[in-house]
Amino acid sequence: MPWVTEMRRANNIADKQIVTPLYYDYYESPIGLLEVGGTAEAITSLSFVQSPRPAYDSHPAVREAVRQLDEYFYHRRQDFHLKIHMDGTGFQKKVWRQLLEVPYGRLASYRDIAVAIGRPRAVRAVGAANGKNPIALVVPCHRIIGSNGKLIGYGSGLWRKEWLLRHEGSI
Repeated sequence: MPWVTEMRRANNIADKQIVTPLYYDYYESPIGLLEVGGTAEAITSLSFVQSPRPAYDSHPAVREAVRQLDEYFYHRRQDFHLKIHMDGTGFQKKVWRQLLEVPYGRLASYRDIAVAIGRPRAVRAVGAANGKNPIALVVPCHRIIGSNGKLIGYGSGLWRKEWLLRHEGSI
């Protein structure tokens, strides 16, 4: 069995703890190193990191995400086709599902997302949920801008958000 650096615990139906191995792989993008994390079944995280973990084990599921990232950065892919799993509150999951509806090359505001999920007064809560998105790029939180049209709120740096939006042709 491959060596795995982390394990994720989940409850099964009988309330017994089961352990799911987490796998990692990395992609050196034009704007920094991306870490892809996941199980054998789904991608669970994608984020910019300074350096790879000292020891990690990959899996075909995360390697497929790396392959699709390469296609995205070389303009050969606009949509990701990956199985993803995101842990979060019900509200966060609603926001994240709505982010998936914002197409490549388009922008939406935090207000647009709030209205789309039926919570028009929850603009700040949408912003907070957007900031907690664990699967950057695939769940395109970078496509969300302020109601005034300004680039705001990207945890990996506004310079990356601007680069991604220029890459997609939306600014």
